[in-house]
Amino acid sequence: METKVSYETELNTHIQCERAAVKLQNNVGKLLYDKGIELVFFRHHLTDITISEILNLHEYAKKVVNCPVDVFTTSEIAESLCDLDLAPSKLDIGKLSYEWLQEKKEYNSKKEFINQKLNGFDELSHSVEPRDVVLYGFGRIGRLAARELIKQAGKGQQLRLRAIVTRSNSDDTIIKRAALLKNDSVHGAFKGSVIEDLENKTLLINGQIVQMISANKPEDVNYTEYGINNALVIDNTGVYTTKEELGRHLKSKGVSKVLLTAPGKEIPNIVYGINHFDLDVENQKIYSAASCTTNAISPILKTVNDSFNVVKGHIETVHAYTNDQNLLDNMHKKPRRGRSAAINMVITSTGAGKAVTKVIPSLKDKLTANAVRVPTPNGSLAIISLELDKQTSTENINAVIKNAALKGEMVNQIYYSIDPELVSNDIIGNTCCAVFDSNATLLSNDGKNVVLYTWYDNEFGYTKQVIRLAKYITKVRRQIYY
Repeated sequence: METKVSYETELNTHIQCERAAVKLQNNVGKLLYDKGIELVFFRHHLTDITISEILNLHEYAKKVVNCPVDVFTTSEIAESLCDLDLAPSKLDIGKLSYEWLQEKKEYNSKKEFINQKLNGFDELSHSVEPRDVVLYGFGRIGRLAARELIKQAGKGQQLRLRAIVTRSNSDDTIIKRAALLKNDSVHGAFKGSVIEDLENKTLLINGQIVQMISANKPEDVNYTEYGINNALVIDNTGVYTTKEELGRHLKSKGVSKVLLTAPGKEIPNIVYGINHFDLDVENQKIYSAASCTTNAISPILKTVNDSFNVVKGHIETVHAYTNDQNLLDNMHKKPRRGRSAAINMVITSTGAGKAVTKVIPSLKDKLTANAVRVPTPNGSLAIISLELDKQTSTENINAVIKNAALKGEMVNQIYYSIDPELVSNDIIGNTCCAVFDSNATLLSNDGKNVVLYTWYDNEFGYTKQVIRLAKYITKVRRQIYY
């Protein structure tokens, strides 16, 4: 006869799990700030989240990752990591814990297990020299990049935000810029402090001094005057997009590399996780992080093309409105974009179909693309309709994408969603550039025509890709165990 679990038993079990989660959370902070070691749980961040969110991630491990791990084990593994001399690194505590549960009979202790798994992660074998970063422009992507750079400052000091360049650095402008950094209608309030020092033209952000610089031309700034050297300039103005225009940054003293947060011409267009591996980071000085849409569709397209060979296809982007559109009907140089963004769906062009072929050359001349701007401030959707060379099933194509999301080289790029109620607001703040909606996959009767739905936070998800690429091209790469 089945025994019914009592209310008190279930509650007490949950409380014990919460206590273990608190212990895990404490060790996450200790490792981060004492050793520069960032723990994630099957790619999900463990900093700035609640105890309930930690427990929910363990449920995610069972239902999606198919790697059941209990919070007691993850807490114990994290505690063991605190006793080791490890270099600044990024470690998947979920992966480590699951492997321990599967392999612990082969080891005499947790310490022996961890030492073998993290062989080569000792401090003497790997050191990172932090690099200065300058944000040229301070719009939507610039402010999110600033938040992320400041947030990551304690994680091994890879990139340091040293300056923000805008057209003016008057007192009023600095106060306004600080207010926009503190408050965001989409992403919420900044979790930290922003203090204006108008006399010195700086912002003190979570204890980090950031110089506010005024310039009308990229070559006008001497960054060395502010103690900034060998810096990466992240240009998010959208004004300079060619190799020659972006090269003007390199004429400034203190600058060594430039990264554009838009599609670029005559320079490498990179989707991190797909085509960054072959970059000549020693000699190449200027890079493009492509567009938010290119970053969203490329991981899915590459995964599908590698397994099934895409014959042809069409991408329709349902995109949040942008500052390029008018709030009310007015003149605009491009068709339809002059109509009010807040009350219209607006058909417009997108270069994503051609741009993706720079990232995945084998798809050249196989794709068309268009976009519809819709009255939402953030959160977009790419509808990818493909004809495949190989016959497949819905279950098979979903399984291929799931495997890429959990085990492949794009674990930071693809988020595999099983939520049947997923809508655009749900993906805001997702760290992946592509949120694959597994429940929405459609397949024709012949098994060769498929429609895939991929959501993306066209602001934050893209910014995370920019930061990943920035770390790669500046060679401030930590040891990683995923």
